[in-house]
Amino acid sequence: MRVCVYCGSSTGDDPKFAATAHAFGAALARTGIGVVYGGGRVGLMGTLADAALEAGGEVIGVIPQFLEDREIAHRGVELRIVESMHERKQLMAELSDAFVALPGGFGTFEEFFEIVTWVQLGLIGARCILANVDGYYDPLLALIDRAVTNGFITPSNRAIVESYPTVDEVVARLTR
Repeated sequence: MRVCVYCGSSTGDDPKFAATAHAFGAALARTGIGVVYGGGRVGLMGTLADAALEAGGEVIGVIPQFLEDREIAHRGVELRIVESMHERKQLMAELSDAFVALPGGFGTFEEFFEIVTWVQLGLIGARCILANVDGYYDPLLALIDRAVTNGFITPSNRAIVESYPTVDEVVARLTR
């Protein structure tokens, strides 16, 4: 099994974010779950990859050429270089059995919700999980629930987005 992990290319403003990425990468590797991620060596992406590698895990990074050219690609992972962000997202989806978002920004949100939409449309079947550590995603979950209340998301489609407050609970869900 492989899990695509979306997360920040920065570490954020609190050390708990890096600690979460480190704990998650190590836990996935210990459980025998491979990591597919954006291929960077910086931010939470680099922390996640380093922790999974240190624990003996499989790590596949998918990065577009223009980002690899900026020398932010992680050279210690199995690196797949593609031409565009669209190719990146497609390959990451093809390589993955489930999708998890750790804390991050616009890129994390966009990539996660594209996969949620693909599941909603029946293009793929996969778990879509928010690692809601310390309530990071509480405002986003409230927005999703408001969209349900206002009739923009059906309750069955709301169920696509799962949320767990600890990385241990996310790993437990992935191994069920």
